[in-house]
Amino acid sequence: MAEPPTANRRTPAHGRRRGAVARGGPFPQAGTAPRGGAASRIAAGGAALGALVGTALVTLAVVAGPGPGLTGYVSEAGVADSGYAWTYRIGVFALATALLLLATALHPGGGWRGGADQGGRGVWRGNALWRGDNGLRIAAVLLVAGGMATFLSGAVTCSAGCPLPPFERATVADLVHGAASVAATAAVVLAMIVIALAPAAGRTLRRVAAVAMVLALPLAGAVGLAMLFVGRGSLVGVLERLLLAVAAGWGLATATSRCAARDTRLPPSSG
Repeated sequence: MAEPPTANRRTPAHGRRRGAVARGGPFPQAGTAPRGGAASRIAAGGAALGALVGTALVTLAVVAGPGPGLTGYVSEAGVADSGYAWTYRIGVFALATALLLLATALHPGGGWRGGADQGGRGVWRGNALWRGDNGLRIAAVLLVAGGMATFLSGAVTCSAGCPLPPFERATVADLVHGAASVAATAAVVLAMIVIALAPAAGRTLRRVAAVAMVLALPLAGAVGLAMLFVGRGSLVGVLERLLLAVAAGWGLATATSRCAARDTRLPPSSG
């Protein structure tokens, strides 16, 4: 008896493909999806440069300016009557630009990945948050939010002493500046956590984020509690500077690692 035509026979590969669709795939495996290549490295290099320049200018304004030293907030270097106000503000804008460039360097492109329909198109599923490179997309969104909040904190300066409730009477500008500064720092710390948990970030970026996260989380909690129960003083001043140093160091290390990476493709992922 003659065998059926070859076109009507199911090959093992065809069966595997249908099985992948039934289980929620197929998707490009992490390790084959391009990550932006040269453009991503350029963005990472710009982020590293912005972090260096911004940190240097803000440090100069804080150290050389007429501020209260370790007993005050870093933002006091940017008050209008300070001789280093524009040095501080330019440094803050440079840091904001660095966050936006870092978001560009880390974003893998494409849309959200969850499951797939029968045509193989990706669809979102609530239990697939970390599938593929979704974690990098979340981190990029957080860094964009942090960058925009940093721009706002530099554009809206606080009054002398940067007063904040509940211990001091604050102006509208003080409240806007303080809220933007807190939001920017929170977004960066959350981005650390997301990258530390994202399989697609790769071993190096995850380790850098994990170390920064371990340092930043207790500092962020301590700053929040000190601002709420102690108020402006040496304790808040020292804790705030340590937290900002960790955030700046993480941004610089992440941007440098991304810029120096030889492989521009996503690392292997079990997600």
